[in-house]
Amino acid sequence: MTPLISHTYDTPLGGMMALFSERGLCLLEFAGQPRVDREQAQVEAARGGPAQPGDGPLAAQLRAELADYFAGRRQAFGLPLDLVGTPFQIAAWHALLAIPYGQTRSYAQQAQRIGRPTATRAVAAANGQNKISIVVPCHRVIGSDGSLTGFGGGLPRKQWLLGLEREGAPPRDLLS
Repeated sequence: MTPLISHTYDTPLGGMMALFSERGLCLLEFAGQPRVDREQAQVEAARGGPAQPGDGPLAAQLRAELADYFAGRRQAFGLPLDLVGTPFQIAAWHALLAIPYGQTRSYAQQAQRIGRPTATRAVAAANGQNKISIVVPCHRVIGSDGSLTGFGGGLPRKQWLLGLEREGAPPRDLLS
């Protein structure tokens, strides 16, 4: 089996770490978050071994797509994904991918979308286990009252990302 490749990126919101399998992007998280080590271990266990630093076509594609996204020139990512999770989590993450750029949904709406209207808390938990930040846009899910709710990268980053998508250009005040 081809080893996992790890690559890091500088973004306007701080460094990000990515893991790629031969099938696609498995992980994209903000560096230094407590969950990164656990998620990396989950991906490595599911995909056959430790990641090795490297570069390649997928890493280059993600670099270009992230640059365009952060510049307000990209609304959707074309990079192949290799989602690592349970069938329920993967269904919840596919529902995230269906939220249009610049729009938000509640956890209850996401539960409806996957055909599990009483599973709002389970959908919220699955969103919290999303290993591919930004590309699988968990930042687009808010509370039913419109409030910003949990985001693995922190609420200031979530607010910044939503501002980027509303305005179509990077917000002036980084993380404010």
